[in-house]
Amino acid sequence: MPGEGPADVEVRRSARRRRTVSAYREGGRTIVLIPAGMSVAEERRWVTVMLRKLAAQESRRMLGDAELGERATLLSEQYLEGRARPAGVRWVTNQNSRWGSCTPAEGSIRLSHRLQGMPDYVVDYVLLHELAHLLVPGHGERFWKLLESYPRTERARGYLEGVAAAERLPRRAGDTEDPAPSV
Repeated sequence: MPGEGPADVEVRRSARRRRTVSAYREGGRTIVLIPAGMSVAEERRWVTVMLRKLAAQESRRMLGDAELGERATLLSEQYLEGRARPAGVRWVTNQNSRWGSCTPAEGSIRLSHRLQGMPDYVVDYVLLHELAHLLVPGHGERFWKLLESYPRTERARGYLEGVAAAERLPRRAGDTEDPAPSV
């Protein structure tokens, strides 16, 4: 991938920068901004961290509503024999306690904006879960049988459970971490 080789990375030290490390792409190069007082070992570690963060960020392209609808069609064909045909699929910002919702009578599916940036297999699972509701409204045995064909169901559910658990953890004042990375 461009920008991941050592020759493609430029490290810029700043006397003004105290705690933060940031990185961005500029043409075919990656620019990493670090505090001037950082050791060479810390610099190497942060360059590696920031290259990984940029690569992960770039691989998680945000889907628009139209692309989400296309993705739903593909998932329905691949895992539900094309039987689930939503009338509309869109992102919403008013779902903070659910990952997605479906109104079978209208054929509409809504996914929480909180899923944006999560791994594709997680978004696909939530989308497939809502597609299955177009065929079976409840969460009975027939419903879960539809999701058996998706190979990453358990992994995606575990990921979502972990995110939900992390959101419930108390935040303590005074907790310190490594310099705050910003990408």
